[in-house]
Amino acid sequence: MERFVEGNRAALQEHIQRQQEIHVVMGNEACDLDSTVSALALAYFLAKTSPAPKAAFIPVLNIPRADFPLRTETTFLLQQQRIPAASLIFRDEIDLAGLHRAGLLSLTLVDHNALPGTDAALEDAVVEVLDHRPLERARGPGCPVTVELVGSCATLVTERMAQGPPGVLDRATATLLHATILLDSINLSPAAGKVTPRDVACVSLLEERFPGLPARDTIFKTLQATKFDVSGLTTEQMLRKDLKVLSSDELVLAISAIYVDLETFLHRPGLLQDLDAFCQARGYTGLVAMIVPYNESKGLSRQLAVYSQHETFRSAVCRALEEATAPALHLQPVPSPCSCVAAYSQGNALASRKKVLPILRAALAGPGAALGGPEEEVVPPPTPMNSLVEECPLAQAVPPLCPQDVLERVSRIAAGQPPGSPK
Repeated sequence: MERFVEGNRAALQEHIQRQQEIHVVMGNEACDLDSTVSALALAYFLAKTSPAPKAAFIPVLNIPRADFPLRTETTFLLQQQRIPAASLIFRDEIDLAGLHRAGLLSLTLVDHNALPGTDAALEDAVVEVLDHRPLERARGPGCPVTVELVGSCATLVTERMAQGPPGVLDRATATLLHATILLDSINLSPAAGKVTPRDVACVSLLEERFPGLPARDTIFKTLQATKFDVSGLTTEQMLRKDLKVLSSDELVLAISAIYVDLETFLHRPGLLQDLDAFCQARGYTGLVAMIVPYNESKGLSRQLAVYSQHETFRSAVCRALEEATAPALHLQPVPSPCSCVAAYSQGNALASRKKVLPILRAALAGPGAALGGPEEEVVPPPTPMNSLVEECPLAQAVPPLCPQDVLERVSRIAAGQPPGSPK
């Protein structure tokens, strides 16, 4: 695996010069650990087993290189396997549209099954799909599609590689796949609603073939902590790490998930200048920071900070959050060092960003402070979903229940909590 990745850039340039086929394996625009590892592993497997040796199999990370430091768990795991970032190829370093126009591109999609509208011209270059979410776009008979609702796309890649020739699945690749499945499935926890028997089987298979892989608890806890470690990021990088944007008429509201506690965030040196520069550079009227401090021992907590230099807009957003009833957030104001930042402790820790976004959409679309007009969501390059901020797509399915799960759900109902809500 390491030698394959290190040779990608030279192989790409050589095939461009010789006008030979370039087969790109690419994950989704969130470019989380699953997308990255699935692209690397499947491209490596295809390069080793393909009957068309004239093609160069190139894994492409579907973000600009400048965004890679934001994927802290990915950078950590690849460094552990001695795969340098300099050897990776990012979306802004390859002209997919140009290759397609030249008739050189074939494209395999992993961890997504439909390209965004901006890449619609590349759709007819897609020759295979491997994904773990519902199918969004039908494909012709010449394009194999594997769409299975497992916890991780890396599970599907592992199954493919396990059926291949002996020796192709090496220890480095197995380590990447093993760690990715564990992180995606919340350490194979049934209570999280993500894991399936196939995920469990693949983790067991990898452990049997490669004794000495890191212990499940160790690698999961390490990656989970690394995922939320923003200590090495600037404020601008922290705000971009997990970002959504809503707009209405000329008003634009950014919503960033922040993985440090509220007090630490509010007292970052130069915070006010950084917030102002971040919003001005992107045309945001204001920003809501959804604080989700990662603390394994203390459990889940949530806090909010609302920033805008426009007092009327800031007040309207604050009022919508304070008065929300579906769900009620149970906000308690906390002191803020900046007059243009309102800060809250969120009593309802079960109200994830998915539940708060409709409140903010309604604030933008509703009356008051010139917030009228139809709302439209502006979608920046998406960021990785995680179990603390968002809800898992597979949570909509009913996982197998053991007696403990049933008792837990009954207890939640008795306490007036939604049965499927996070702890």
